[in-house]
Amino acid sequence: AVLGGMKGITYTQVAQYCILIFAFLVPAIFVSMLMTGHPIPQLGFGSTLVDGSNTYLLDKLDQLSAELGFAAYTAGKKSTIDVFFITAALMVGTAGLPHVIVRFFTVPKVRDARISAGYALVFIALLYTTAPALASFARVNLINTVHNAEYKTTPSWFKNWENTNLIAWVDKNQDGRIQYSAGKAFRGKPQFLQERGLKGEGKISNPLTDNLNELYIDRDIMVLANPEIAGLPNWVIALVAAGALAAALSTAAGLLLVISTSISHDLLKKMFLKSITDKQELFFARMSAALAIIIAGYFGIHPPGFVAQVVAFAFGLAASSFFPVILMGIFSKRMNKEGAIAGMITGLSFTASYIIYFKFINPSANSAENWWFGISPEGIGTLGMLFNFLVASLVSQFTAPPPDEIKDMVDDIRIPQGAGSSYHHIKS
Repeated sequence: AVLGGMKGITYTQVAQYCILIFAFLVPAIFVSMLMTGHPIPQLGFGSTLVDGSNTYLLDKLDQLSAELGFAAYTAGKKSTIDVFFITAALMVGTAGLPHVIVRFFTVPKVRDARISAGYALVFIALLYTTAPALASFARVNLINTVHNAEYKTTPSWFKNWENTNLIAWVDKNQDGRIQYSAGKAFRGKPQFLQERGLKGEGKISNPLTDNLNELYIDRDIMVLANPEIAGLPNWVIALVAAGALAAALSTAAGLLLVISTSISHDLLKKMFLKSITDKQELFFARMSAALAIIIAGYFGIHPPGFVAQVVAFAFGLAASSFFPVILMGIFSKRMNKEGAIAGMITGLSFTASYIIYFKFINPSANSAENWWFGISPEGIGTLGMLFNFLVASLVSQFTAPPPDEIKDMVDDIRIPQGAGSSYHHIKS
């Protein structure tokens, strides 16, 4: 798809989305039917269970959480300001993601771009409104399956994921049963040894904690493991695996295209190597894509956080760097190159430094009492965006205005083709 350029990626991503959404919805519908009797997961999310208890799904989840020492599932774990900043970062970050913006260049007219954006929101909503329901179903099934279960009789999915080092169990009280409760079973991520424990479990070298919890489950496996936990047919499990692969390929293809073209065309040909031929530009684009794959592979093996957290970081970085410049570049004729560069450097540097400090340099301090204004690293991109707006505006005011041809280009962007000349609109 990457070698086929924009057109190749567009068609492959359509096919990949079809696989992705089908793979995501089918198990959600299955589990919703089994647990609540509703074929629509969004309705099952707020319905009673079919186990005869007449208990609502979320009430049951709160009850199970309380019994195991967890906070109530429906209780808010973050402050209002942090939730607001995270939500804002996700929203404006989406508008600033390069691989999303570039999709609008695949349609010939402004009207088509607006229609495609409307359809995209429908398809995205279909996925995102299903996610909370699926998470609740998975949580209930997980607790009912593993808590106080004898390790030797655990289902095959448990052993299979344990073999991938994404599940770990330590028998603290030597009773052969899995005790699942609040708190970490041991410090850090599991470091597995070559030998096995007395019950056949994978043995780890991590120092144990003093709480009752004996189980570690990597959060990134829950979507893939959920059909197995719920006991769904094998073809559904295979479908989910295919959907996960399609999701990864769909995102990676778009990002690789943006990265390669940005480096080869915008950076090299326009700034450093202006005399290179089209063939050389294509070569550098492919080399850039290969380097990006290597870097992404490293962080895939050594992730800085779980998937949802890493995605939030990416959206926050996009919000703090690209979004203010895009917005002011369209709606402010005073915005110039110097202001855009200064604002982007400020917003990106601040946001990246904040994330790096709390995630890598001093992770032990990553708690609400140490955050600026109670804003987590996942939401700090919104504050970085505000700094970007401020610095870009100030620098633009004290530097030379953009040339007339840039102002005319902005007018052309603001007024669609066929709506008359920009001059008449400005005069009116």
